[in-house]
Amino acid sequence: MIYLKRKKALILLADGTIFHGKSIGKEGTAFGEVCFNTGTTGYQEIFTDPSYYGQLMVTTNAHIGNYGTKADEVESDSIKIAGLICKNFSFHYSRPSGDQSLEEFLNDNNLLAISDVDTRALVSHIRDHGAMNAVISTDVDNVEGLKKQLAEVPSMEGLELASQVSTKEPYCYGDENATYKVAALDIGIKKNILRNLAKRDAYIKVFPYNSKFEDLEAFKPDGYFLSNGPGDPQPLVEAQAVAKEIIKRDLPLFGICLGHQVIALANGISTYKMHNGHRGINHPVKNLVTTKGEITSQNHGFAINREETEANPDIEITHVHLNDHTVAGIKMKNKNCFSVQYHPEASPGPNDSTYLFDEFIQNIKNN
Repeated sequence: MIYLKRKKALILLADGTIFHGKSIGKEGTAFGEVCFNTGTTGYQEIFTDPSYYGQLMVTTNAHIGNYGTKADEVESDSIKIAGLICKNFSFHYSRPSGDQSLEEFLNDNNLLAISDVDTRALVSHIRDHGAMNAVISTDVDNVEGLKKQLAEVPSMEGLELASQVSTKEPYCYGDENATYKVAALDIGIKKNILRNLAKRDAYIKVFPYNSKFEDLEAFKPDGYFLSNGPGDPQPLVEAQAVAKEIIKRDLPLFGICLGHQVIALANGISTYKMHNGHRGINHPVKNLVTTKGEITSQNHGFAINREETEANPDIEITHVHLNDHTVAGIKMKNKNCFSVQYHPEASPGPNDSTYLFDEFIQNIKNN
């Protein structure tokens, strides 16, 4: 690609603010909620994480694409973000084990991406004014038309997106002769969650987002898992019903991120849309049980109400986010159920949180 021939592009925010850049290759228009991730590595995992479905991703790291992509470093079957916004885009990569350039990866997935954006100014604006809908486009002379289209895009608040990323049919993962069987409700599951469970001698059957408890129970699992995923947890009434039934029967249950929020809702604890959300690979969390700190990978725009959690006699807060003191983990006092608002399966350098999978297996053993 010749840099000088790249087409002009723009980012138009819902509040009318405009930022300028240049297209990576593909021309067109893409809509979504604009958010940012502060990770310096892991862009391929971010782009394929189902939790990011429908979002325009701003990468705060100055260089994106410099180590290319690798086939086994994906978290789902395709790119899930709605579009990419970055500062410096590397069309060539230097990692010997890489399979292809990020440009080729984006083109294969038909994703609109723009670079040469003042991402520091854009992120500062989002931090001040909150996450909002936006449009990225190479149709730079049609600002008024883009504004009209953007006004029709629904807000992330109240938006159910699990159905867009969940499996259509149940499938199994791991060794069918494994010691433990886990039924996983897919509301946006990442592949590395399945890898971590399988590594701990579990055979997993993954079920669609709208499955009933009886569907999961028919697998005769030893434990149940509620996955991460995109969108607002409140519309997921079917998943909440599944969680309530598992809890009522006191069966081993583990939830991550969206699954954590669903478990909270099943216990009468409300959720809310955050001003910006937590997205990055160095978020500090304190384990209140062990008093240890954890460096965690996070990706969520909703959180559970802390006051309601503290007032719930059946719930204990086990983890807190040290930046803003939001609830990062809970467990039920008299039930075999716990959850966290971050990604223990992610490896942002340290592996501080992988013990949570061990705890889940231990809960299954003790049941």
